[in-house]
Amino acid sequence: MNSLATEVLRLLMVRGETLAVAESLTGGLVAAEITAAPGASKAFRGSVTAYATELKHELLGVDATLLAERGAVDPQVAAQMAAGARKALGADWGIATTGVAGPEPQDGQPVGTVFVAVDGPSQPSFHPAGGGKVLPLRLNGDRAEIRMESVRSVLALLLRELAGEQTGNARAQDTEQNGGF
Repeated sequence: MNSLATEVLRLLMVRGETLAVAESLTGGLVAAEITAAPGASKAFRGSVTAYATELKHELLGVDATLLAERGAVDPQVAAQMAAGARKALGADWGIATTGVAGPEPQDGQPVGTVFVAVDGPSQPSFHPAGGGKVLPLRLNGDRAEIRMESVRSVLALLLRELAGEQTGNARAQDTEQNGGF
């Protein structure tokens, strides 16, 4: 999987841009994957692992009413987490993961429900608090498989956004959808 992180970092460095990460269900795995790539410090600003729901609000600025009404496993929460990481860590791009890795459902969502998001310098907003593109996932497998596929998916989403922006081909950003395992 490290080739995804390496390519993301390469594109960020070519562009002179930086990345921040907000993680929930992946618990730091996205940041670990990125920092395993040589030269990561040239583009990676840092990460916030907001595993507890209240930290999503306190550290990342996710709307408290949204969290109270919908819970942490929600596309708008993912979007706001990405925007919050970007703002809190002073990066050009922010990515986020939130979802249910199991073994039990959470917030009324079944195991395997995951939302990954990317927020960047030219992203449209879903909400005044920010948030760019969100990809909903329905993943199969055990807890470890769901978490690792979430890492792969958020990096692939960012890579598509970076590559699509670099080539000016907006259609290329939406051509691949992840079907899980």
